[in-house]
Amino acid sequence: MSDTLLTALSFWLSYLLRFNFSIPSAFSGKMLALLPVLLLLRLVSYRYFGLYGGVWRFASMSDLLRILKAVTTSSILFAGYVVFLSGTVDFPRSVLVIDWFVLVCLLGGSRFIYRLSREFRILKTVGKKRVLIIGAGNAGEMLVREMKQNPRIGLFPTGFLDDDPSKRGRRIHDIPVLGRIEDVGRAVSKQKVEEIIIAIPSLTGKEMRRVIALCESTGVAVRTLPAMGDILNGTIGMREIREIRIEDLLGREHIELDRVQIGDYLADKKVMVTGAAGSIGRELCRQILRVKPRELILFERVENELFHLQIEFAEQFPGGPYVPILGDILDVKRLERAMEDHRPDVVFHAAAYKHVPMMEAHPLEAVKNNIVGTSRVAEASAKYGVKKFVLISTDKAVKPANVMGATKRIAELVCQGMNGRSATKFVVVRFGNVLNSAGSVIPLFKEQIAKGGPIKVTHQEATRYFMSIPEAAQLVMQAGAMGKGGEIYVLDMGEPVRITDLATDMVRLMGLKVGEDIDIVYSGLRPGEKIHEELSTDEEEVEPTAHEKIMVVKSPPLNRDALGKGLEDLVTRLDTLSFDEIRQALFAMIPENSGNGTLPQ
Repeated sequence: MSDTLLTALSFWLSYLLRFNFSIPSAFSGKMLALLPVLLLLRLVSYRYFGLYGGVWRFASMSDLLRILKAVTTSSILFAGYVVFLSGTVDFPRSVLVIDWFVLVCLLGGSRFIYRLSREFRILKTVGKKRVLIIGAGNAGEMLVREMKQNPRIGLFPTGFLDDDPSKRGRRIHDIPVLGRIEDVGRAVSKQKVEEIIIAIPSLTGKEMRRVIALCESTGVAVRTLPAMGDILNGTIGMREIREIRIEDLLGREHIELDRVQIGDYLADKKVMVTGAAGSIGRELCRQILRVKPRELILFERVENELFHLQIEFAEQFPGGPYVPILGDILDVKRLERAMEDHRPDVVFHAAAYKHVPMMEAHPLEAVKNNIVGTSRVAEASAKYGVKKFVLISTDKAVKPANVMGATKRIAELVCQGMNGRSATKFVVVRFGNVLNSAGSVIPLFKEQIAKGGPIKVTHQEATRYFMSIPEAAQLVMQAGAMGKGGEIYVLDMGEPVRITDLATDMVRLMGLKVGEDIDIVYSGLRPGEKIHEELSTDEEEVEPTAHEKIMVVKSPPLNRDALGKGLEDLVTRLDTLSFDEIRQALFAMIPENSGNGTLPQ
């Protein structure tokens, strides 16, 4: 309705301007006669070029371009009508030019004035929380735009801080860049800031810790945007601004996946995940379901966890092609029945015992689950025509100093030994600790902090590699897609993190201080633990792959006969051996130990 009135107003104004605000009576009648035709052509053109599809509160340059196209097209059509069809001889041609200009100004101006007035009202609304934004890049710009367009957010942007000198003194959506990040204390005081929002999703862990330390020194609350991967998967919204998490301090970068390559071997395929309800297995299943497999077989022995996984998937993937199977990888008949019934194309073997001190105390169970269980799944995969088998391994398999690491190293060797003996391609993916997984250090530290401390760290200089569960699952899928058979892939874990620093950061994020509110005590390394973990041995060569986050390990040639004989001997005598004898036999089978049969010191 407003566009119709503006169109008529523009036509009338163009006549007024043409005749110096005194339209001769001879032309007024012709003007009124031509107006219905002009309105019809204009309105049809408006609809054709999508003027009614835009929302005035979000008016932008694309809306102005549509207005120009619509007005120009309808003006040309109207001129053709006047010249060839109306029979009007003395039509003032300058009216067409004046009308075009006035109408563009009215249509475009009305929209932008509405947007401007609305944003002015929003910014002037009282009772908003005054916020300072760290980062004047794309994320910061999107954040301010959302604050201006959504009055219910209750946030008022007072300024940006950014270390890029080219942005100093600039204005983004009329919000000034006040200075460098180091100026946060002065900016908070001068602008009366009540909250700081960090809007630089690409910060490394080291940079993030520096920025957070500067912000926390001001005494105001600090929040952040999610990781870049989350931003790229959807529009930034205020609901996504959240408290600082420990994951932010590790600075894991967004992963670019070759989704075409992943889709080629998972989409419309039957996929089995063992240990489907574990930390890694569960996330793998989530990621696989997004690729749209023909069928996802959830093989899990813990009834309660499988039940909860089924409930989660019923909500997130209603009608999804998943099949929960309660079973143990050591139960050959149950395992082979599942393979025979479902005939998976790909198997991700995530089922394993992973807790180092627990496996030190129970080496018999570690061997059964991590070695014998892996062998059973690998053999069943070869027997039932699985195209690709992906073993999820660990950095503790590198120069293993504990039973868990030794069993996982032998599991790697089992897969390498089976590669080439059937049509199944066996691939190993090795990585370090995952954040917030069951049994990991972060949930343990959270529990200790909640109880008032102390936080127990094994060694003052102990370091570990960390990555998020989604990141690990995605890279496992990518490595599996790349594998041709027989490879050991190592995921880029970034820089190792000092556990003492991790504990200190967690205390600080919970608003407490080490030494005042929470103490850190050192309990000493537990049986089988190292001070530092590694991702490859001295005998292995690590080479880059087509994916920057995945490397391939070139291992020395494997003596399959010696491995097979050692495994057969160990499994045959397993129930008769003492725990110490099991440990000795395990480490004797690992090629890096040169067959000396001694436990690592």
